[in-house]
Amino acid sequence: MSAADTRETPTNGNLDPQEVERFAALASKWWDKSGEFRPLHQIATARLSFIREAVTGHFLIDSRKVRALTGLSVLDIGCGGGLISEPMTRLGGVCTGIDPAEENIAAAQLHAGEQGLTIDYRATTVEQVAQSGERFDVAVCLEVVEHVPDPAALIASCAQTVRPGGLLIVSTINRTMKAYGLAIVAAENLLGWLPQGTHQWERFVTPEELESSFRQAGLENARFSGLVFNPLSDRWGLGADTSVNYIAAAEKPEALEQAV
Repeated sequence: MSAADTRETPTNGNLDPQEVERFAALASKWWDKSGEFRPLHQIATARLSFIREAVTGHFLIDSRKVRALTGLSVLDIGCGGGLISEPMTRLGGVCTGIDPAEENIAAAQLHAGEQGLTIDYRATTVEQVAQSGERFDVAVCLEVVEHVPDPAALIASCAQTVRPGGLLIVSTINRTMKAYGLAIVAAENLLGWLPQGTHQWERFVTPEELESSFRQAGLENARFSGLVFNPLSDRWGLGADTSVNYIAAAEKPEALEQAV
């Protein structure tokens, strides 16, 4: 039996209440670059570089533009304290950030206000947004897939929030022994970069599984990049190695919803 076969069935939509509570308890620490979310601050530049390249390439925008996302509506799914919503807004995106934890939304609103940024933050789920019929040019779901009981269902809901011709971008952790050793044994237990219990290895998602979920959700032309940590420079970058952290983009065909 594969790890995917042993995943639990969601009992509260596709939320794990313990996961929501864990991140809600850390809400005041989202912007502490030396605290529990230090790895997310470190990986932010690499993630944003991929997002910028994927979005500008897809929408045929000059990637050299300072505000390359100008005029595009962007949904940040599982936004936490706004670590990716804020830079996407600075790039010109009209950003909506959603998170099921009200504490995270409050922290995100407070920080955005201090920065003079206008971001539509909402304490809600992607399933509720999908059911509302609201659609976005771009949806991003970063480091969320590995925290829900049913990753494929999450991807399906994320895809529903993307308009025909739009783009979905997802980052997560591969289910490999290397990822177990680095993301759990090293990062949580040895180095203390993350609180113990942050990740569950059986919930990690392989690129093949994610691409299958993309196809099932009606998305196509998926492309992947590794998010690779260099311990010598203490920096993250993009690369071919997807054995631990990786990020992917997939397109929603223009005619998909019209054909339904």
